[in-house]
Amino acid sequence: MSDGTVRIVLADDERMVRTALRVILDAEDGLEVVGEAATGAEALSVVRELRPDVVLMDVRMPGTDGIRATELILGALDDPPRIVVVTTFEHDSYVYDALRAGAAGFLLKRAAAEDLVHAVRLVA
Repeated sequence: MSDGTVRIVLADDERMVRTALRVILDAEDGLEVVGEAATGAEALSVVRELRPDVVLMDVRMPGTDGIRATELILGALDDPPRIVVVTTFEHDSYVYDALRAGAAGFLLKRAAAEDLVHAVRLVA
């Protein structure tokens, strides 16, 4: 965020979801999607390489899920990004697991675009 722009990585196994999130976020002043990942393992690699300010992390992904990927990212970097876990599922256990893993927030995929933008700005 050196120039005030919040750099974002999207981690979701569904390409259409990543595309929709990118369209919403890139349309906002001061927000820029700099990378994408389709798996938790890929998210760790992309975050290490790009050093974003915020990661939007899906809970359910093949292989390393979003909760484990959150733990790995936060444990691997000296100055880790803030992570917002995003899911279609309203299970309390996902919220608790995400927060225990170190996520800065939790958002349902059906949230309004302005709520998504607000969440990213808030955690950044």
